[in-house]
Amino acid sequence: MGYTDQRFDVNLSILFTELPLLERPAAAAAAGFTAVELWWPWIDTPTPAQEELDALKKALEDAGTRLVGLNFYAGRLPGPDRGAVSVPGEESDRFRANIEVAAGFAASVGCRALNALYGNRVEGVDPAVQDELALENLAIAARAADRIGAILLIETLNKPESPLYPLVSAPSAIEVVDKVNEATGLGNAKLLLDLYHLAMNGEDPSEVIEKYAAKTGHVQIADKPGRGAPGTGELPLENLLDQLEKAGYRGFVGLEYKAGNAAASFDWLPAGARAAR
Repeated sequence: MGYTDQRFDVNLSILFTELPLLERPAAAAAAGFTAVELWWPWIDTPTPAQEELDALKKALEDAGTRLVGLNFYAGRLPGPDRGAVSVPGEESDRFRANIEVAAGFAASVGCRALNALYGNRVEGVDPAVQDELALENLAIAARAADRIGAILLIETLNKPESPLYPLVSAPSAIEVVDKVNEATGLGNAKLLLDLYHLAMNGEDPSEVIEKYAAKTGHVQIADKPGRGAPGTGELPLENLLDQLEKAGYRGFVGLEYKAGNAAASFDWLPAGARAAR
């Protein structure tokens, strides 16, 4: 057991950001990784030109990397936004415009996990109205994901860093997962279990794994505090990943941590364990 028994991918929206987007897949490959994930790469638009989509696909293919996770449009991320699913008006419209684009791109590169960030609470808007809008949008997204054989991920963030984001506990995200699955009947909504965010919220990651491993569709890790690489903080990440595997989780583990020098931040992971199996 341990790190060598997991399937890892590199989040290219937080690592290798010193490089242009189209150079990051090759950098990940040079570090030994064959799987990557991304937040929505085109922050300014939910509907980039086909040429931009094609260029990213070519960069992934030329590097020999597989995209295993992709966010739907989520507003300014990094930045103050935390998704658009529950945000009324223009942002919700932008999310809906993005659904088929994101799903189409995912299908073109064989990506089978699409993450929809819920969105911040909006001052002056009834939370119940936002939740109703979110469920409607998430059901549309789940159906689009299902058409390409993908799952829809619902993510918990942490309150200290995202004070306006309502899903700041594993149960709150699971409640949304269950509502989406009930609304669509598809069963393809899953939890994105981020061990860093759980710990930052004061939850016991081990208890969350015990309760919700079966409803988990993707895992992300960073150490706490500081959101650095494993071994830079206090989280027993190797033990937690062992627990996940024993609980039956066989998906990818996304490396979503901060590092001043990404290429030098993988010493904790043996080179032979970096290529996805």
